Amino acid sequence: MFRLCLVLLAVSIPALFPVADAAEKTLRAGAATSNITPPIGGAIIGGFLPAPSKHIHDELHARCLVLDDGERRVAFVVCDLLGVHRLVSNEARRQITEKLGIPLDNVLISGTHTHSATSALGQDRLRYEQELDDYQKFVIQRIVDGVQRAVNTLRPAEFAYGEVDVPEHVFNRRWYLRPGTMPENPFGGLDLVKMNPGAGNPNLVEPAGPVDPTVSFFMLREPDGKSIGLFSAYSLHYVGDVGPAHISADYFGIYSERMKHLLGATEQDPPFVAMMANGTSGDINNINFKQPRPRKETYGQMRYVAHDVAEKVHKQIASLKFRSDITIDARYREPSIAWRRPTSEQLAWAKQKSTEEAEVNGRANLPKIYADRALRLAEYPELATVPVQVFRLGEMSMSSMPCEIFCEIGIDYRRRTPLKPGFMVSLNHGYFGYLPTPRQHDLGGYETWLGTNRLERTASDKLLDELLKMTSEMKQ
Repeated sequence: MFRLCLVLLAVSIPALFPVADAAEKTLRAGAATSNITPPIGGAIIGGFLPAPSKHIHDELHARCLVLDDGERRVAFVVCDLLGVHRLVSNEARRQITEKLGIPLDNVLISGTHTHSATSALGQDRLRYEQELDDYQKFVIQRIVDGVQRAVNTLRPAEFAYGEVDVPEHVFNRRWYLRPGTMPENPFGGLDLVKMNPGAGNPNLVEPAGPVDPTVSFFMLREPDGKSIGLFSAYSLHYVGDVGPAHISADYFGIYSERMKHLLGATEQDPPFVAMMANGTSGDINNINFKQPRPRKETYGQMRYVAHDVAEKVHKQIASLKFRSDITIDARYREPSIAWRRPTSEQLAWAKQKSTEEAEVNGRANLPKIYADRALRLAEYPELATVPVQVFRLGEMSMSSMPCEIFCEIGIDYRRRTPLKPGFMVSLNHGYFGYLPTPRQHDLGGYETWLGTNRLERTASDKLLDELLKMTSEMKQ
C-alpha cells in the first residue's frame, strides 16, 4: 500500500505543476521610457560649432525594452542622443547587471544620432581619457531606471519580425562631381567625392554608393493582442530642420509617438513603447540632391518622414505572424582595431593650424577644427577595443557596432548573416566615428577625413567578419 502511494505521488507531482514549469519558459516582455532631457543652456553638438540650447521642442528619452524567454533575459535601450560615450554605456550596463541580474553581454545601449541634443559624449568627446560629467551621470541613472521599470512590467508576450521598404526618404549623400569642380578639403587636398554637395548642384555626376531602404522591426504584444513594445531601425541619418537652438529627438521621437496613435496605445497601462534606432546611415540623409524638394515649415519634413514610415510599418504589422516559442541569445566581443594616427607631416600641419581661431567670420574654421582632432588622435594608444554585439531573437539576428556605419555594410550583413532575416544598428556602446568600407575610404570625403574617421582603413571588414562569426555561433 505504501509503495502504491509512492507511485501515485510520483505520477501526480508533474501533473500538479505543469503551469509553473510552462510559465518559466514562457516568453515575457516589458517596456518603459525614461526622460533624459537636459536643462536648457547645454551645448547642442550637431554641428562643427556647438551652441547652447534655448528651447526644448520635444523631450528626449531613453526607450527601453526587456525580453525574457525563461532562460535568458536581454535589454535594448535606444537613447535620443547624438551618441552615447563608452563610459556611459559601460557604467549603465554594470549597474543593470548589479541591480537587475541582466548580463553585461545581453544589454544593448545605442544612440539615435539626433543632431539636436546636448552631448552625452563628454566635455571633449575626442579626448581619449575622461571622467563622467553630470549629464552623463544623469543619463546613466535614467537608463538604469528605465530598464528596471521595463523589468517591472514583464508579462507573457508574443513576438514577430517584419520589414518594409521605404525608399523615398533615403539618399546617398556622397557624390562624384564634374572634373575641376571638387572643392579643397580642410587638409589642402582634393577628394574624389563630396558629402552634401548641395541640392540642385549642376556639377553632380552620380552618388558614390547605394541606399538601404528597408525598415527592419520586431514587435512584442500580449497574447490577447495588447501592444508591449516595438523596436525599429531605418538607415536614415536624421532629418533636421529644427528651430533655432532647439532640443529635439528628430524623426526618431516623432515616429515613436506616432506608432502609439496608430496602434491605439496612447492611454495604455502598462505603457506601450515604440523606438526607432539608427540603422546603417553613415552615408545616407534625407536630401534629394537631383530633385530638390520645396521647403516646408520648421519640423514639417521631420513629421512627414516620421508619419509616413510609421504608417507603412503599421500596415505591415497587420500581416505578421506572432509566436511565443522563440530562442533568445546574445554575443558581445571587443576585437582590437588600430586607431588612425596622424603622419609626421599631418602632425606638423596640425600643430601649425591649431593656433588659429575656431570661428572665422561666423563660420567654422575647418582646418583648425581638424588640426585639433588630429592632435587628439596622436594621444591615442595604438589599438582600440571596439564593442560589437549580436542578438538572436527566434530565427532573426540583429548586430551592432559603435560607429556611424555606411549603409553597404548593413546591406552586406543582411545578405551574409546565417540567421535570416538580419539587420544592423549603429552607435552601440560608444562613438568611434564614421565607418566607411575600404573602397569608400579610398574615395575620400568628409566621412573619411582624419578626425571624422578614427579607425583603420580595413576596420569595417574586420568588424563585419567578427559579427558574422558571432552570428554563426548562435545558429549552431
